[in-house]
Amino acid sequence: MLTIDPARSDLLVIDFQERLMPAIDQAGQRLDQAARLIRAAEVLGLPRHVTEQNPARLGGTVPMLEIPAGEAMAKMDFDAARDPAITAALAGDRALVVCGCEAHVCVLQTVLGLLAEGRQVYVVADAVGSRTEANRQAGLARMARHGAEIVTTEMVLFEWLGSAAHPAFKALMPLIK
Repeated sequence: MLTIDPARSDLLVIDFQERLMPAIDQAGQRLDQAARLIRAAEVLGLPRHVTEQNPARLGGTVPMLEIPAGEAMAKMDFDAARDPAITAALAGDRALVVCGCEAHVCVLQTVLGLLAEGRQVYVVADAVGSRTEANRQAGLARMARHGAEIVTTEMVLFEWLGSAAHPAFKALMPLIK
């Protein structure tokens, strides 16, 4: 299947953290798109995984994403796939829809690690950020060269729904309009 199968995909939210976001180019737009993905995953009952890079220094996940306390997995490695606890949480053959920061550091290294494990990865371009647009673009291009599918938030939402007849279609329409 070339479209994102909601029955076989999880959402991976990487490092949208309080002390990092003020430095991220177009942070508000990146967070808005991530919030849409998180809400859609909740409505559709899709699993989600949240990471935080060195939360003692960078703080927790930004409050606007409404991630319950204790849900985020702390990490020190830029590549979340190197952390045994995170690897265990991501175990299986489900595709991963990825959003987060920074596109050229933690998102890039995590995606490359997942691709090396043979995982299918969809990187949501409008929901990943970096301190500069050049770094974001370079990260996206490198991930694509190594086999990640580059998608947008709306592509993900419509592929997760698959049809206007989906029972959650009306519930998700406010996220699209």
